[in-house]
Amino acid sequence: MKFIRQAFEVPFSFNIVFTEHLFSTDNQEFKNFLENFGDSSFHKKILFLIDAGVSENHKYLQENIATYFQTIQNITLVEEIIVLPGGEFVKNDPQYLEKALLAINEHGIDRHSFVAAIGGGAFLDMVGYASCIAHRGVKHIRIPTTVLSQNDSGVGVKNGVNFLGKKNFLGTFAPPVAVFNDSNFLKSLSDRDWRSGISEAVKVALIKDLPFFEWLEANAEAMANRNMEVMSEQIFRSAALHTNHISSGDPFELGSARPLDFGHWAAHKLEYLTNFEIRHGEAVAIGIALDSVYSKILGLITQQEVDRILILLKKLGFTLFHTALGENDKLNLWEGLNEFREHLGGELTITILEKLGKGKEIHEVDFEAMKQAVDELEKLNY
Repeated sequence: MKFIRQAFEVPFSFNIVFTEHLFSTDNQEFKNFLENFGDSSFHKKILFLIDAGVSENHKYLQENIATYFQTIQNITLVEEIIVLPGGEFVKNDPQYLEKALLAINEHGIDRHSFVAAIGGGAFLDMVGYASCIAHRGVKHIRIPTTVLSQNDSGVGVKNGVNFLGKKNFLGTFAPPVAVFNDSNFLKSLSDRDWRSGISEAVKVALIKDLPFFEWLEANAEAMANRNMEVMSEQIFRSAALHTNHISSGDPFELGSARPLDFGHWAAHKLEYLTNFEIRHGEAVAIGIALDSVYSKILGLITQQEVDRILILLKKLGFTLFHTALGENDKLNLWEGLNEFREHLGGELTITILEKLGKGKEIHEVDFEAMKQAVDELEKLNY
């Protein structure tokens, strides 16, 4: 028998830059990155795709980008800036993925050039996926504009779109070459979108960092009242916890465990059951509440600890129950658990709480106990 064993490693590193007014000519962060990235002998281009909601709320943005690039050497700004819808809508309808790919092709974006996406998490997911499959991968830059994308999804390594009625059925693990978190974009968010992403901070604090959870408790009202300084601190700490986990754990999810998806198995199904009427972050808040009550039923945490979690989420402005959880005697929700296992492959692995600040992986779920958790959560949604 003959065989050749091939083994190699590909290092990945990228900076997450926290800034304000990214495309002000006084801000050199983006300029310095582009002028110092890669081989200067290649002719480089950059194509921008912008979330329509961002474009509408920041009408100066395209003009500012054009002005900003007049000061940058050795890179050509593609004059056409593509504006597409944001939210899960852009991941559900394949025409938008095709439009992104057509733009990459028509404007000659090659592996030495860049695709920059400005928008929320779903928008970054779709544009990142288009970038990753064009030419087997062109460089993509993320400029997240929501709390959720700045503190979680935008700083990770995953890209994807929804297909066959399943969330992120098509996707890749491919890091961006840079992330720029511009806090100015947060100022135009609706109250609903402002709060939505904070659920991801609650999630990562509950499974990894009790002091951060206690900080969230102490600062919940300030965040709910749109205190920018406090929100910026939350985003930085949450992003740090997410990126530290990715770099020290299983970044491409080769195993079946995804502790950062605490509360997400129910959230993903709930988004579909409500036809995406609830935001991802809102669904995650409900999923966190559900799995916290389930952890209590298993005897892992106390009712007092559950109350702390629910009170925090309520102070932040979340609703913690949706009637879709109980439809069809909870069988619709149960189907979501099987879909979650299928998405991961191998045995079922979900994270629940061993105590506040520490997650616990389990491989089986007691359906009767989970039904009880749904019923209790409906009663506790005060």
